[in-house]
Amino acid sequence: MSDPFADIRPYRDGEVPEVLARLLRNPELLDSLATQRLPRLSGALPGLARWLVRVSLGWQLRDVTDVHGMQMVIKTYLEGMIENTSGGLSVSGLDVLDSTRANLFMSNHRDIAMDPAFTNYALHLGGHQTVRIAIGDNLLTKPWVSDLMRLNKSFIVKRSVSGPRELLAASRNLANYIQYSLLQENAPIWIAQREGRAKDGLDRTEPAVIKMLGMSRDKGAQSFGEHIASLGIVPVAISYELDPCDALKANELHQLASTGAYEKGEQEDVASIGQGIAGDKGRVHVSFGTPLGSEFENATQVAAEIDRQIIEQYCLHPTNLWAYDMLYGEHAPKPENLYLEEGDCSREEFERRIHALPEEHRPYALATYANAVVSKLDQADD
Repeated sequence: MSDPFADIRPYRDGEVPEVLARLLRNPELLDSLATQRLPRLSGALPGLARWLVRVSLGWQLRDVTDVHGMQMVIKTYLEGMIENTSGGLSVSGLDVLDSTRANLFMSNHRDIAMDPAFTNYALHLGGHQTVRIAIGDNLLTKPWVSDLMRLNKSFIVKRSVSGPRELLAASRNLANYIQYSLLQENAPIWIAQREGRAKDGLDRTEPAVIKMLGMSRDKGAQSFGEHIASLGIVPVAISYELDPCDALKANELHQLASTGAYEKGEQEDVASIGQGIAGDKGRVHVSFGTPLGSEFENATQVAAEIDRQIIEQYCLHPTNLWAYDMLYGEHAPKPENLYLEEGDCSREEFERRIHALPEEHRPYALATYANAVVSKLDQADD
């Protein structure tokens, strides 16, 4: 029987050994790792550096025979990253979710790699299944990158297809895969609320994402609202005390505002992923909302409810308020009954961080932090 999802789904347990063997033979991957881990040796004796990396990597992966084993290796690296680049992770809302049900976790999107990573780690700590992660094919610049992602339960969103007919077919296949994962395999899903990060700090769901999910509905058997309820959509709000990519985002937003265009560099997304992983994040909070019901009639209503929950759940840090004060003045209105997560960064450190940027970039960097406060104020006024 043919597999309709073979080219987008994560690898299965039986496929893991072959994929790992292929990766350990890939000179481009080994050279990339050697450059990071052994920069001097890789410059002088690249063949030796590549061999040492292959031996080291083979030793680390020697007991991995399935997806769970691979994720346990990744977990070790993730815990080291959290220890070294953050002030710690806190979680709320997860205790009221049914751990036996596969939910579709839809989060705001601030960081390419870390949003799903922190969501996944929070679920793992809470005794829930880890998620299958939606990732755009624009990020899978090499076959070995795709292999690595699919070993970690990632599935591919085809954004580079050309032509409306091909795009429609790819979107329908993606929707069917997500539904199949949730309802037939009881496998939870993570997907961002929008295509591309919210670089301005305004977390808003794109109705097009909801419309894509609706493509798997059996219109003769389900209403739109019943279909949405069957997917178990849970809004997730991820907040970072510090954004490792704030300077990069501010530069892009400034160029867009001043010239009307921004041309992304060939490896810019890869650089952003690296900066997001290695950069200082301060405190991180992941807040899980409540599953959506069947009361919705269209994608716009669903998007509005996801936005409402994400904005309400979003955990503010002192950096959000400091940025708001620096943009609008200390006497500007603020949300009532404000809950602030304790931060690691002092106001002096934060102001130095902002003032280190070119003057024309600073308002955009501040907005990345301040707009979380603006969103809460706007929601309170509605």
